Amino acid sequence: MNLTISGHHLEVTPALRSYVLARLERITRHFDQMVDVKVLLSVDNQKEKDKRQRAECRIGVKGNDLFAESSHEDLYAAIDDLADKLNRQVARHKDKVQSHDHAAAKHLM
Repeated sequence: MNLTISGHHLEVTPALRSYVLARLERITRHFDQMVDVKVLLSVDNQKEKDKRQRAECRIGVKGNDLFAESSHEDLYAAIDDLADKLNRQVARHKDKVQSHDHAAAKHLM
């Protein structure tokens, strides 16, 4: 799995990098067939302070791409929300793949 963490208008510190890795580890435990993961952390230049910190992630899985984004006033809260969204998407994708595999195996019998 290739993991890319980049920042737009902010520096990705080792603390941010380790936090993102810890949150994404939960997702990789559920589904390990990810090809690449790209995370973009950014700070938007908006007048209102809420929803300025933004986290986006694209996960490339076999035959599909999963994408989620989250905005919050705190970057760590945006990463938490992003991880929850991705966890739901990965679980849904895994169920879909497993149901198709089960149906194909039943059809062959």
